[in-house]
Amino acid sequence: MGYTSDRIKALTRSEIRIMSVECEKAGGINLSQGVCDLPLPPVLAQEAKAGIDNGQNHYTRFDGTEELRRAIAGKLAHYNQITVNPETGVVVTAGATGAFYSACLALLNPGDEVILFEPFYGYHEYTLLALGVVPLYARLSPPGWYFDPEAVEHLITPRTRGILVNTPANPSGKVFTLYELRQLSDICTRHNLLMFTDEIYEYIVYDGRVHLSPAAVDGMESRTVIVSGYSKTFSITGWRIGYCACSEELAAPIGCASDLVYVCAPSPLQEGVSKAILALPDSYYENLRAGYERRRNLVCKALAEVGLTPCTPQGAYYVLADVSRIPGQNSKEKAMAILQRTGVATVPGEAFYHNGGGDNLVRLCYAKSDDILYEACERLQKLR
Repeated sequence: MGYTSDRIKALTRSEIRIMSVECEKAGGINLSQGVCDLPLPPVLAQEAKAGIDNGQNHYTRFDGTEELRRAIAGKLAHYNQITVNPETGVVVTAGATGAFYSACLALLNPGDEVILFEPFYGYHEYTLLALGVVPLYARLSPPGWYFDPEAVEHLITPRTRGILVNTPANPSGKVFTLYELRQLSDICTRHNLLMFTDEIYEYIVYDGRVHLSPAAVDGMESRTVIVSGYSKTFSITGWRIGYCACSEELAAPIGCASDLVYVCAPSPLQEGVSKAILALPDSYYENLRAGYERRRNLVCKALAEVGLTPCTPQGAYYVLADVSRIPGQNSKEKAMAILQRTGVATVPGEAFYHNGGGDNLVRLCYAKSDDILYEACERLQKLR
């Protein structure tokens, strides 16, 4: 007799985790998993330690400390031009992944449908599937990763409840423009759909682009659920401090779901993040962006030199590269061939598509220190 639930049977282990294991076996450089190894701002560690020392080691309110909710609301007003009530419109969660899970658990029923752009982030798809929600796939076209609004609208059925946008996007690095967000806004309005928007990479945009939240588009504030957090911005992926921001009508059930599943985010770590949001100047975020743009250029140049043409990302810290010239029947075999020849681990492109797609793509993460990236780029030269 088996004891695995049907919802988990439908899921497979992440290719990102699998390639990380293979990389460890090979003693290679792991550019597969999106774990940033850059140092965190000192204020974070100082204030989190102070929180522990001051006895902040117990449950917070289910939706987060007052200081952190107010800091997030202030950030949304300053950076995103979005007004939310910190008392009723912000829910601090166990990471952005926890924010998305809580939002889906609270607002969607089994059998509901959500439109998902591919290439997609695997955890988005897994979350929908685990909750019995049906993904409807809208494919983005490289290298600019454009979508066809008519094709998106054609997917909609009476069971469709929302559209999921990741901007800047993992793995493609796409940054949705105002024109594109208005197209999606019109679709959502006509069909009374929610917009779920994952903005975890919002500060990492390149070439003079500006991150725009769908919630800032006219008419979208009441139907948009912002999912974000500080794992990437502050290089604290293990702290699990994320949030949802939305209208009170949507935030109330999301808060109930988060309370049920997670109770609250880690108390002293909330203290560190809230103090950092309030203390760090705008120059911190500009330096963050500039550092990643430099790393992007380094990795893309190395890939182009060995004939693995990169789809130069507009944001986030991943790049998809064309591996057509690498031997193998599919992207998994090609990724393994790269690992075996160079000792550099990548993610097979098929991990980001459903039912075929991505066979000639791999993803590389460049959220690494300079010495690691320089060595990785040198190793890639073996593919010449």
